[in-house]
Amino acid sequence: MTKFSDLNLNPKVLKAVEEAGYEIPTPIQAGAIPHALEGRDVLGIAQTGTGKTASFTLPMITLLHRGRARARMPRSLVLCPTRELAAQVAENFDIYAKYTKLTKALLIGGVSFKEQDALIDKGVDVLIATPGRLLDHFERGKLLLTGVQIMVVDEADRMLDMGFIPDIERIFGLVPFTRQTMFYSATMAPEIERITNTFLSGPARIEVARQASASETIDQGMVYFKASRRDREASEKRAVLRALIESEGAECRNGIIFCNRKVDVDIVAKSMKKNGYDAAPIHGDLDQSQRMRTLDGFRDGTLRFLVASDVAARGLDIPNVSHVFNYDVPSHAEDYVHRIGRTGRAGRLGRARTIATPRDDKYIDAIEKLIETTIPRIANPLGEMTETAAPPPAEETRAEKPARSEPAREESSSRRSSSRSGSSSRGGSSRSRGQGGGRREESRDEAVVGMGEDVPSFIAQSFEERLVS
Repeated sequence: MTKFSDLNLNPKVLKAVEEAGYEIPTPIQAGAIPHALEGRDVLGIAQTGTGKTASFTLPMITLLHRGRARARMPRSLVLCPTRELAAQVAENFDIYAKYTKLTKALLIGGVSFKEQDALIDKGVDVLIATPGRLLDHFERGKLLLTGVQIMVVDEADRMLDMGFIPDIERIFGLVPFTRQTMFYSATMAPEIERITNTFLSGPARIEVARQASASETIDQGMVYFKASRRDREASEKRAVLRALIESEGAECRNGIIFCNRKVDVDIVAKSMKKNGYDAAPIHGDLDQSQRMRTLDGFRDGTLRFLVASDVAARGLDIPNVSHVFNYDVPSHAEDYVHRIGRTGRAGRLGRARTIATPRDDKYIDAIEKLIETTIPRIANPLGEMTETAAPPPAEETRAEKPARSEPAREESSSRRSSSRSGSSSRGGSSRSRGQGGGRREESRDEAVVGMGEDVPSFIAQSFEERLVS
């Protein structure tokens, strides 16, 4: 069995890896590190949670341990789709490079440009950034990319989902053609394939799992939920979520709850707290410092439930998540794989539970087609949702309407017949008054609501009287 000591890593890197408690590399690490150390381009295709981050940070540190960075000219570049993933890569770099003199800078939104400029001006060996913030610095003239020797694109398929591909292509044009490229993606969409064919040169393709497959260490289950009434769907769905959590018992040590919309993230988190659960929201609209505090609390165990949008579904290294709950079925099948990949990591067992409604059928079909398996259906812990006072069926309502309106028609008919008899007894004089727009002289049995006694003749006339006139 291959060990990290067999991979020709720098001794200082090996020491840091051993102190972190690792001895045996994961398949993506064992496959990618030797090729990266040879200077080859690497195309890594692996599901989330397989150790992709270490598969490029360890060879980067080994290759860069000699040499020195110049001001505003980083020697390597790591591109990540989200702030959280970029911050996690930076943490990994700190762990594995602590016995070297390599420096790093983290360029993400929500942090002062001035602080980041100061780091860049000193010169950094490793620049870890999101595409937007990187280009902001470049366009301000604060950064040169002509010294980049190694470039890493992490979670490329997520970059595609977030619309970063034009930025990625632009950045590829700013770095030297002779750079070494390491490109990682959980899935290989046609657009990703096109980019790898354009910007990678004879890459070593390392594929450690079937594309878009779910880890075998994850026990999946789906609750099919139908609300008793449409206006009760949201509250009843939250009740199902709480019942699911309770049904898992003590095995549910913590969990990530995923919602499709940011507004639902806030609502579900508030509802969880109101019902006595320790929960907090995290999504892209929150302040960066608040997001990091929430993640830190979840990592250290002071926060039990993280209610998240898909910003947290990719790349975050939180190894001890026991459960993932999909409050909403994701509209993109790939996101299902990425979400449930937050549990069952590093060989641990995990559980993923999804709440589905009748509107989600097409999304479920796409997910099951992608992962090539049927998600087991489990019973609703609350049983069938029933309504205590349901309205009558539409057919019954339509059938009853004629019967209920029959007396009204008889009464209206009698009034019209009496009106016609009164009109004929008076001859043509009353008819001429009606044509002239004068007020009707005969008394009416019922007043027109809201008009008082001054009722315009046109309104006061029956339908037959208007035809006659």
